[in-house]
Amino acid sequence: MKGLVGWREWVGLPDLGIRYLKAKIDTGAKTCSLHAMHIRIIEQSGVRYARFHTSPVQGRSHALVLCQAPLVDVRDVTNSGGQTETRYVIHTHMRFRDHSFDCEMTLSERGDMAYQMLVGRNALRNRFIVDSGGSFLQGKPPQIIPVIKPPKRVPKTSKATPKQADSD
Repeated sequence: MKGLVGWREWVGLPDLGIRYLKAKIDTGAKTCSLHAMHIRIIEQSGVRYARFHTSPVQGRSHALVLCQAPLVDVRDVTNSGGQTETRYVIHTHMRFRDHSFDCEMTLSERGDMAYQMLVGRNALRNRFIVDSGGSFLQGKPPQIIPVIKPPKRVPKTSKATPKQADSD
């Protein structure tokens, strides 16, 4: 039975060490795309891998995760601006709340975009029906990564020590 997804959903990428991130469902995109920085291609035991950093939490570019996944291809992709760019393609496991499967995704610098990941038709086909008016229809993940706010500034106190204050 096909699952129902909204225009954005929580998606897990367990093989990459990412419990959950907010992803935009994009039926106009052929392939999934993940925000990636500092991409390096390495070889281990004759297998090529892409090693990269990603920031799974929107607005927290300092919360980087080091990822590594099998490299399956290098492809020319037309981006949303109509420009052709060459991208690395990896193979990894994707998890929605009740659906789990392997898929390919391209690596792209998406730092300026609202979502760190796009879920394309390759992941949606024969698995999901998209309700473009809905949002997070798969529900909240079991444990959402908390947004850590910077501490509030504590107002400066007088220079009197506790002993001085007690002696008054």
